[in-house]
Amino acid sequence: MDIYRKIMVGSVNKVILLGRLGKDPDIRSMQNGKKVANFGIATSKRWTDRDTQEKKEKTSWHNIVVFNEGLVGIVEQYVKKGSQIYIEGELQTRKWQDQEGKDRYTTEVVLQGYNSNLTLLGSRNQSESIENQSPSMDNNSISDDSFGNTTTDSSNLDEDIPF
Repeated sequence: MDIYRKIMVGSVNKVILLGRLGKDPDIRSMQNGKKVANFGIATSKRWTDRDTQEKKEKTSWHNIVVFNEGLVGIVEQYVKKGSQIYIEGELQTRKWQDQEGKDRYTTEVVLQGYNSNLTLLGSRNQSESIENQSPSMDNNSISDDSFGNTTTDSSNLDEDIPF
C-alpha cells in the first residue's frame, strides 16, 4: 500500500444546525469578566411511515455554548425562546463530575474563534447574519433584503420544514 494513503492529511470538526430555542438563553460571566451564552436548540425530522401512512416526527436537542464576545452580545439582545437560528460551530465533549463524584460527559456545539457563525432567522425584513471571520474584524450585522419584493404563499411550506 502506498505510504501516502496511510497518512491522515487533516480532519474537520464542523457542526451546522438550524433549529429553534426551547427556552431563553442563559448568559453568564466567567471569572475573567467575559460573558458566555448557553442555550439549547431543537431540530426535528418529519416523515410519513411507508406502511401505515402515519406522520412521524423525531426531535433532537443540542446544547450550544457561545464564547465569541460579539456573538454573545447578539444572543443576549436578540435571541429568545422560540427564535429560529442557524449556527456553525465545532463539536466538543467536556468531562465533569456529578454530586456523587461520578465522571459525566457532555457534548456541546461551541461557537468561538474563526469558524463560528450565528444567523438569526425570522421574517424576511428582520433577518440578520452575524459571522466571526477573523478576530481583528468586527462582527457584521446584515439586514437581508435579498428576497426583494417577491410575494410567495408560504402557507404550503410549513409541512416541509423539519421543525
